Amino acid sequence: MDYSQFLALKQEIGLFIVFLIVFLYDTFASRKAQGALPVVSTLLMVLFTLTGFCPCLRVDTSAFAGMYVTTPVIVAIKNILNVGVVIVLLQSVKWANSDFISVRRGEFYELTLLTLLGMYFMISSRHFLMFIIGLETASLPLCALVAFEKNRYESHEAAIKYVLTAVFSSAILLMGLSYVYGLTGTLYYAEISRLCVSNMGVMMVIALAFVIAGFGFKISLVPFHLWTADVYQGAPTSVTSYLSVISKGSAAFAFMVVLTQVFGTLYSEAWEWMLYALIILTITVGNLFAMRQTNMKRFLAFSSISQAGYIMLAVIGDNPMGVSALMFYVLVYVFSNLAAFGVIGAIENATGKLDMSDYNGLYKTNPRLAFTMMLAMFSLAGIPPFAGFFSKFFVFTSTLNGTDSAALYVLVLIALINTIISLYYYLLVVKAMFINDSETPIATFRSACSERLGMWICVAGIIGLGIVSYFYDYLLRIAA
Repeated sequence: MDYSQFLALKQEIGLFIVFLIVFLYDTFASRKAQGALPVVSTLLMVLFTLTGFCPCLRVDTSAFAGMYVTTPVIVAIKNILNVGVVIVLLQSVKWANSDFISVRRGEFYELTLLTLLGMYFMISSRHFLMFIIGLETASLPLCALVAFEKNRYESHEAAIKYVLTAVFSSAILLMGLSYVYGLTGTLYYAEISRLCVSNMGVMMVIALAFVIAGFGFKISLVPFHLWTADVYQGAPTSVTSYLSVISKGSAAFAFMVVLTQVFGTLYSEAWEWMLYALIILTITVGNLFAMRQTNMKRFLAFSSISQAGYIMLAVIGDNPMGVSALMFYVLVYVFSNLAAFGVIGAIENATGKLDMSDYNGLYKTNPRLAFTMMLAMFSLAGIPPFAGFFSKFFVFTSTLNGTDSAALYVLVLIALINTIISLYYYLLVVKAMFINDSETPIATFRSACSERLGMWICVAGIIGLGIVSYFYDYLLRIAA
């Protein structure tokens, strides 16, 4: 074996070094010095994220007989996830230093970095064995993170539901992959793509359905979404924000690669109409149930389900525009959703309040938090000129690019109608903060410096990505 192949895993090695430094600091630092662990971990992740933009990484590389690949697109995807992780770590500093969590704060950062490493392997894999290794490396630590507040009943319940869901989804995915292997005799993406046409039949369609169902659990596509709201509500807010953005984004990228590069030749014969049905159900059900929520974390859970449907629209546009639209959508989603979770986390850390009615009159007592939440809601709803409008526009454009299919036009029309419906429940939050009165509003408080910095980055991203077109142009160039 040529061990020099490991040098192709530059980003994975860099992340593993960050993990080792955090682990050693947590293990050997004095009790007094451990109070700086959240800041040290965040700074290390910032430095690692900056190195990810080095031009030397943007080269096509393959290792381990083609099981692992990296390209400029994959590097860009990993950098997007890194930016999201940095914001999550910034927003979690105060929570990690709280009396209840400080005893095991090191585990939070170590488990978070491990899950990110697994997601890296998922994205770079071109062989299903490596993909499953990455998937389990990402999933198992997340179960521990969901149960991190072990003395809360809600956290226990969320962890059990997440573990059972992860087990069943992995089993369904593996069942589908076993059928694929039985039909083609290989687990390499390229070989399966070449052989599956000649093996097209009922068993291949069943195998593909199992694979899509397995991914559907990970991305929270309807009808595989039932775990999402309970897990988001019960998990710590920092973990919920990580689940809703980083985990979902990496799974969406991996799903796009599997569908287009492995089963792309079966698009019209097998998975085209499966994906149409999933997208319509996901967007519609997510919107309808979001209207009924009063808990802010459950509200954003169903919002994220709906957003997953829009992300999947980009998969249908199997072209450079579709790839760039998916990357841009996830980048915008990182800033928009984490801005909302940043406000929720700051208020929860200060007051413990999570109900939407608690936000009545927030503008009068905490105008900056209200303004940040308003921008997040406008971006998630797709209101111009904020970034969310352009992310939806690019997704719709990529879906219809070069097609004369009436079904696709109907699909995009349904998505547009649902976008109008989503305005209602996103504006409910804005109405509560700026219009509704409250006799006992949330008292004026000053959020932690790290929380404010995280929210400022998100606000800059929401506004900047809506004004500066360079980001999308860059993603489109490397996708082409």
